[in-house]
Amino acid sequence: MSPRDQDDQRLLGLLKHAWLESGGVYGYRKLTLDMRDLGERCGKHRVAGLLKLEGLRSQTGYRRRPGMRGGKPTVVAPNHLQRQFAVAQPNQFWVTDITYIRTHEGRLYLAVVVDLFSRQVVGWSMGSRIDTGLVFDALLMALLRRQPKEWSRCIRIRAVSPHSTSPPSA
Repeated sequence: MSPRDQDDQRLLGLLKHAWLESGGVYGYRKLTLDMRDLGERCGKHRVAGLLKLEGLRSQTGYRRRPGMRGGKPTVVAPNHLQRQFAVAQPNQFWVTDITYIRTHEGRLYLAVVVDLFSRQVVGWSMGSRIDTGLVFDALLMALLRRQPKEWSRCIRIRAVSPHSTSPPSA
């Protein structure tokens, strides 16, 4: 084995370790920077070649999970705001949003309820899945924190636990 091959094997061990530390996310560019931080002298093309020979690739994009492609179309809620975001008093209009935060353990979903008058977050909930419980908990927190007087007129909440599978009794 030539000295270059021995050096490649040693460098490949360091690259594998750094690649695994990143959770399989880093590609040759970031791994090259990591190697330079460790004091290794190597170019990006050498790192790319070693990774290719070993079959290590960076994570690119997000995989779409197979889901339901047919069935009934989704129901779009009516737009009651009509882009009128200036509100005269608190607890008149609340808006919501759901987003995700990518972590090393997977996705963390965040549901938020914002009061348009004060632009403050009045309720939130985090969970590992998007389900009705996530939204229900955020809305419940907003209702308990703000206690609006006429909330029953605008919001209809079924008296069912968001985690139960039984249908609500009417």
